[in-house]
Amino acid sequence: MTYHAILIASVVLLLAFAIERIGRVTGVPAVIVMVVVGLVARPLFAAMGLTLDGLDVTVPILGTIGLVLIVLEGALDIKLRREQLRLVSGAIAMAAAGFILCAVLFAMAAVQVLDLSYFQALIISIPFAVISSAVAIQSSHFLPAHGRQFVIYESSVSDILGVLVFFALLNSDGSFGGVIRGLLGGGALSLLLATVCSVGLALMLMHIDGHIRFIPLLAGLFALYSIGEILHLSPLIMVLLFGLALNNPKIITRFKPLRGWMDSSYETTLNQFKLLVMELTFAVRGFFFILLGYWTDLSDLASLYAWLSAAFMLSVVYAGRYAMLKSFRHSLTSSLTWIAPRGLITVVLFLGANNAMSLPRFLNGTIVLVVLVSAALVAVGQYHARAAGITSAAESDSESGTP
Repeated sequence: MTYHAILIASVVLLLAFAIERIGRVTGVPAVIVMVVVGLVARPLFAAMGLTLDGLDVTVPILGTIGLVLIVLEGALDIKLRREQLRLVSGAIAMAAAGFILCAVLFAMAAVQVLDLSYFQALIISIPFAVISSAVAIQSSHFLPAHGRQFVIYESSVSDILGVLVFFALLNSDGSFGGVIRGLLGGGALSLLLATVCSVGLALMLMHIDGHIRFIPLLAGLFALYSIGEILHLSPLIMVLLFGLALNNPKIITRFKPLRGWMDSSYETTLNQFKLLVMELTFAVRGFFFILLGYWTDLSDLASLYAWLSAAFMLSVVYAGRYAMLKSFRHSLTSSLTWIAPRGLITVVLFLGANNAMSLPRFLNGTIVLVVLVSAALVAVGQYHARAAGITSAAESDSESGTP
């Protein structure tokens, strides 16, 4: 069985690599193909008498690791400049408005359709109200630099809001005051600890030397993230701040006692770290979405209720998103409207809700349908971008001859 497991893992990674390469050429979102590959693999394995055990544990773990890595990868792409303050504030406002709108409307519908209290309905609505940075950031490659940065900030803030509100609801006594105390206390403490931990980790990378330095640093990041989750905080803030501090070291070294921490080799070190994060992100993302497809029971997708609930949720998401982007007068409204995918964070939070209360089985199919369709609709945004003559930052550099 050892060599069978190694063979399966190797094939999964090779398939994920091929799917992403083909997706870049054809424009087909890699997430969809990966999930479909997993869906097809399950009956094929069953016909051969093979099964993959332990996915109830493996899928959530991979999802969480992938979420951390993708938020980190996105933050490592951002250069902070004073002139970007308007973009950042707009992205944060969009994330908050979209999250609140979807959570409230989904909860109202859940109260009417499911046998849940409004409090329980809010808990189950949050996973579907959150934009998945794991998919959004990876899918925004066709946008110009300011559009991609908007997506990074918006999706990361949406993830942070979702995690913070979800655990404030899940761990409260069911009262409004209990939720507010969890939000304010958890939010303030999360921000304070995130600032201290992210600066400490960034200083480690600036000062540490030797051949082995990145893995211990990532181990420390994941350990701190896990502690934050155990304490029901929002450690994604720390991941975001850590990436921003690494890619914008002047934030730290502007303080006189810390000026000597960064030497001339820092840029090379940072580039090496970025490459490692990119490689790890690819591997975890590939495993997660293929295993998510394998883990899904096809009978769940055959439920009419699953399709109707998915259609309702997607209609609310994109109609509300278009209206808000138009009201904000964003220059990329026609493309950004369609970049609201659900993915890693949606599945991870849904599993948490499913463990906390008894939910109808058709919601298992709903979540897969929402993930697949929302990922597919990103292609509509790419079509609008190309029709409008919008090019990505990489394409612009290539056309201008910039290396």
